[in-house]
Amino acid sequence: MKQCWEQVAGGVTAPRGFRAAAVRCGIRQAEGDDLALLVCDTQGAAAATFTTNRVAAAPVRWSRRTIRRGKVRAAVVNAGNANACTGARGLRDVEATAARAAEVLGLRPENFLVASTGIIGRYLPVEKLLEGLPRAASLLDPSIEAGDRFARAIMTTDTVVKQVALRCDLGRGSVTLGGATKGAGMIAPGMATTLSFLTTDAAIERPLLARLLRRAVAQTYNRISIDNHMSTNDTVLCLASGLADAPAVRDGSKAAERFEAALTELCRILAVKIVADGEGAKRLVRIEVVGAPTEAAAVAVGRAIADSPLCKCALHSGDPNWGRFVSAAGYACRRLDEARTKLYIGEVLAYAAGAPADAPISRLAEAMAGREVLLRLDLGLGKAAATVWTCDLSKEYVAINADYHT
Repeated sequence: MKQCWEQVAGGVTAPRGFRAAAVRCGIRQAEGDDLALLVCDTQGAAAATFTTNRVAAAPVRWSRRTIRRGKVRAAVVNAGNANACTGARGLRDVEATAARAAEVLGLRPENFLVASTGIIGRYLPVEKLLEGLPRAASLLDPSIEAGDRFARAIMTTDTVVKQVALRCDLGRGSVTLGGATKGAGMIAPGMATTLSFLTTDAAIERPLLARLLRRAVAQTYNRISIDNHMSTNDTVLCLASGLADAPAVRDGSKAAERFEAALTELCRILAVKIVADGEGAKRLVRIEVVGAPTEAAAVAVGRAIADSPLCKCALHSGDPNWGRFVSAAGYACRRLDEARTKLYIGEVLAYAAGAPADAPISRLAEAMAGREVLLRLDLGLGKAAATVWTCDLSKEYVAINADYHT
């Protein structure tokens, strides 16, 4: 499909009908805001995906039930405490959060999705959160600056703000999509990854939005990995206000195709921002697997390379030790045939027909030396393809995570 979107300024408040706010209530030790609100001014459509981890945080358990009721139009997010592995008390704290948010905004608890990020296994200081909600509600604003504060408030070990907005041409009018995400560690494919909040002013029915979101997440958030460790709190929420000056997005229409393309691109940009900001990472790695017998096989090969500590260490040092990449593909794809397989590092052929190619090591090293590295593996077995994104593994990653709890 021809590109039907363009990037515009802002994040979650770029589409019509959304207000955001953030305040500091003292949940995390670091400076800055740690409580964020996002509100849709209409009772539009909402869809979400959540972690598939059997150890799911209290906010996820609450939000899974709430999203099915079809009334979600706002989100309360805190950083600094995951409210995970906190038992019945954790769930009571989520219920109290939703009740207090509903009270100060004149809504109902079922209108809220609740999300938390931070350390696991510590009780949420819910009193601080409840005290901060009225202040946050009083600051709700539709400005780009308010959206920026929202995106900053949900950060934990992130080093950069992760947000984006796109304008999508539907053919008969345009809609805007915005998003903010956080994440730099504990990132693995398996549902979504991390916390992500997406907004749009498109008019769209909830079942269609849910289906399009699931497909977008499968191709983007589920194709990234930093450390192959799935979080307890993963959530992707998408809210639609329906306030764009454009016809409704209908199932099976050209407008739906265009909207899905833009939604997938929005998710891809945000997902790649997560990997690019991986804890301690200095390289963003794109692994393109082509010529696979099935898409699932292509994804499996990409993930095997992305999750291998040996591959990630080679990527960190820029060492063209390409045998690690090929061997990872070999154990991930049972049908792999060395005689058909080719590996490119950047545009340089490193391996073909079961043997080293003629490229000098210096050219391969040069192809691995930049901030962004491309690995392209052609299995020669079919027409299926997939892309997986990852980063390198550094000493800094070990230091960050060795000392995270203390």
